[in-house]
Amino acid sequence: MAEAHQAVAFQFTITPEGIDLHLSYQALSQIYLSGLRSWKKRISRIKNRIIKGVYPASPSSWLFVVIAILATMYMQSDPSMGLIAKIREHLPLSDWWEEYVYLRSRSPIMVNSNYYGMDFLYVTPTSTQAARAGNTITALFLYRRKVNREELNPSRIPGTVIPLCAAQCERMFNTTRTPGEETDVLQHWQDSEFVAVYHRGRYFRLWVYRAGRLLSPREIQYQIQRILDDPSPPSPGEDKLGALTAGNRTPWAQMRKQFFSSGVNKRSLDCIEKAAFFVTLDDQEEGMMGENPSVNLDRYAKSLLHGKCYDRWFDKSFSVVVYKNGKNGLNAEHSWADAPIVAHLWEFTLATDAFHLGYTADGNCKGEIEHFLPPPQRLSWDIPLQVSESLAVAQALADDVDCHVFPFREFGKGRIKKMKLSPDSFVQLALQLAYYRDRGTFCLTYEASMTRLFREGRTETVRSSSNESCAFVLALEDREHCHKLLRKAAEKHQNLYRLAMTGSGIDRHLFCLYVVSKYLGVESPFLKEVLSEPWRLSTSQTPVQQMELFDLVNHPEFISLGGGFGPVADDGYGVSYIIMGEEMINFHVSCKHSCTETVRAKQPNLTTQS
Repeated sequence: MAEAHQAVAFQFTITPEGIDLHLSYQALSQIYLSGLRSWKKRISRIKNRIIKGVYPASPSSWLFVVIAILATMYMQSDPSMGLIAKIREHLPLSDWWEEYVYLRSRSPIMVNSNYYGMDFLYVTPTSTQAARAGNTITALFLYRRKVNREELNPSRIPGTVIPLCAAQCERMFNTTRTPGEETDVLQHWQDSEFVAVYHRGRYFRLWVYRAGRLLSPREIQYQIQRILDDPSPPSPGEDKLGALTAGNRTPWAQMRKQFFSSGVNKRSLDCIEKAAFFVTLDDQEEGMMGENPSVNLDRYAKSLLHGKCYDRWFDKSFSVVVYKNGKNGLNAEHSWADAPIVAHLWEFTLATDAFHLGYTADGNCKGEIEHFLPPPQRLSWDIPLQVSESLAVAQALADDVDCHVFPFREFGKGRIKKMKLSPDSFVQLALQLAYYRDRGTFCLTYEASMTRLFREGRTETVRSSSNESCAFVLALEDREHCHKLLRKAAEKHQNLYRLAMTGSGIDRHLFCLYVVSKYLGVESPFLKEVLSEPWRLSTSQTPVQQMELFDLVNHPEFISLGGGFGPVADDGYGVSYIIMGEEMINFHVSCKHSCTETVRAKQPNLTTQS
């Protein structure tokens, strides 16, 4: 096969006349172009490091720094007085959150950990599936190029010039979570020139670079259409193979070791795991459509959250789903990064797709086609195993989760800000009120706050249920002193959020104390009790970070739906929301059918009475 010959740059055979050397000039060309692209990335990063390292210093201050460094080197002194060595000694602390919260979990990551992002609410740029896939894939690779060359404008705290750490972007592409019997491992590759594609039970490898050039959107559409038109059936066991990534982690690790460690299965699995990302071409039509758009939005959310439990590859850093009617979305694995990182990627992708790449009048991608492109490569498998156990576990989990998506249009942050209240605090207090009216009590509430003011920062918990929020809810029920207590509760929440964001929260500190106590073999009843309390209301705001990419004044229909996640507690709710523009807040609410206290019959309390 052509792919096998391209895998090596040269071959040789020993003959009586000596060594006969055969060069593969095509492979050597690919190596040269790959190296050239790698050096472009390195040069761009070196330039950025120089700029970042001296900004905003003046030339005279550079001279002072150089002299100080040379003096330190000459005197062989440690200006930190031992602090640097101490930090290096305890450096693994930064990995504990990733290791113990995500990678050591043995339960399914589908629904329990992975989350999803949706397309535009009102519009679909094209109804041609292959064309939407072509532009989406192109936009994602353009974003990867910016990440590799460090050309992305830094995210900042809204309204300030204070930048946020972008370290999580490093593992956005070419990354897979591989299962282990005790703990999973995140594997990241420096580069990948292809994506893995799933369609009707078959897996394909689609090269998106040719001779060092990123294929045009029209060329990628052409290649995607070849996959859609391929009539070949799945090989035995191939169609539901992805269920292994949806079930419990230990059985998947054991099967991976037994059946995917060598031969054709390993080569095909490598193609999926080393791909830049995963793409599913879904045969369903999704979105806010038809005679019952609300129900269809809920189905759309469930499709992105878990699909059929086997038509996504949940281990990939993210999987893009493109539906038959041109709608799209993504499912993201959580351990490598938090939702704002993926949201930033998805904002860029949607805006680039709709406003920069665009489509022809008949709904096709723009650009020329090189008609001699090699076809996408079918992946081959020899699968003697059964995935029924993993599929059964995943299917039960998927059937149990319930999702409700609704755009709230009565008012948005415009009216809230006129009241001189924080929009996020207002929404959190509304959720407290909704939960109280739903359950008649208060509960421990989790709101995610980023800590990316610090290097490699992830999240901290804002405990939104406070004495002040409870006082407001109770007063609202009695209609007494509501306005004063609302403002007091909102100010309290803002302060809690500010403390969490600046490293003064409590939950990550308690978590580290718990890990240290386990290492030392010290039992702490207090830590055990505090960290085992259920978060029955788990909430998160999806931030809008690149509003300049969307012209909502002239194109108000290009409003994003945001995304959501599954419930954290079996008897609780997962609530995600995105504050879009001045007039809309989109909500994503999830719970489990198996809990009689959170079934759909009770959910109107969450949506109408708040």
